[in-house]
Amino acid sequence: MDAHAAAGGGARPGGEVPGRYGTAVFRPERAGEDERIDLGALAYDEVTLARLTALGAGPGWTCLELGAGTGSVARGLLTRAGVSSVLAVDRDCRFLASRPQPGLATLEADLTDPSFSPGRFHLVHARFVLMHLPERERLIPRFAELLLPGGVLVLGDAVDLTSAAAPASPYSRAVRAMWQGLRATIGTDVDWTPRYPELLRAAGLTGVAAEIHVPPLLPGSPISRFWADTWERARTAMTATGLVDDAAVDAAVRYLDSPDCAALSPGLITAWGRRPGVSGPGCPGGR
Repeated sequence: MDAHAAAGGGARPGGEVPGRYGTAVFRPERAGEDERIDLGALAYDEVTLARLTALGAGPGWTCLELGAGTGSVARGLLTRAGVSSVLAVDRDCRFLASRPQPGLATLEADLTDPSFSPGRFHLVHARFVLMHLPERERLIPRFAELLLPGGVLVLGDAVDLTSAAAPASPYSRAVRAMWQGLRATIGTDVDWTPRYPELLRAAGLTGVAAEIHVPPLLPGSPISRFWADTWERARTAMTATGLVDDAAVDAAVRYLDSPDCAALSPGLITAWGRRPGVSGPGCPGGR
């Protein structure tokens, strides 16, 4: 969703290198990609912004938004939380450039580049980014280093709470094919996301905690439309798994818009931790 900053690299077992989000799949130049990202924002932004403000984001804060996508969270931090500034980083900033906002600066950059060093911030936030990056575990300590003393690192990614005991349906088959296809194509991995708290603690952060939000799948809802559009755009990767064919993907899309739909959407796990240290003027309180 917000992961145009994903930049490939990192070999899978067997030495094969996955492609990139934004090139191998979910290309920003494809018509409607910004609308797909915005559907995800409609499903998750309220929860994300509520958590960021609860952690103290507000006047005087400088913020770094990694893999900013269309910039909905960055703009929300400015207009709703009243932060002083947001630097929105993405590997392709076309959607950010088309929606300027006072206080919002943009930077085209590869988050996996060892030279990436945009400064120090009160808040560093990334949502639906690390799950697409094979270097994910190496990047968490680097992101923590971008915090001012007392600053907060907030990371969010997909978590799939469905189990093998869930009844088979067009939807469940499509979800399995999506995760498997994206793993093979760009290295996406959602199995590791429940480890976020321990990884943040290992990065030296304190006050570590996490929460999960699962939006309801209802016909015509933003999250249902998001998954339908995502499957259309990931259709080649999904059918390549052998788990579904085109007819099965079509059936899954229809199921999402049917009153018979009774399924659990992948959710958003959000985890956070604070950099130790004494806060200076304008910094969040060290806790």
